[in-house]
Amino acid sequence: MKVDVLYFASLREAVGLAREQLVLPADIATAGALRAYLRARGGAWTDALAEGRTLRVAVDQAMAAAETPLRDGTEVAFFPPVTGG
Repeated sequence: MKVDVLYFASLREAVGLAREQLVLPADIATAGALRAYLRARGGAWTDALAEGRTLRVAVDQAMAAAETPLRDGTEVAFFPPVTGG
């Protein structure tokens, strides 16, 4: 399965990428599994996507949970919590 992954704000700065396209192994089927897969890259990825770190994820431009399924061509965006005023 091929997905587009976007990184916003401090995540983009930490990993040095705004977006990338990945071909995922067959066992990576949810947003949470994708986060763990990326975290396993090590280095900046481990810190930026740490399990205890509060992050938001959107799948095809809709807010998503860790269990949200992915499909071929899905766009997944990771970003820190946003506050407004």
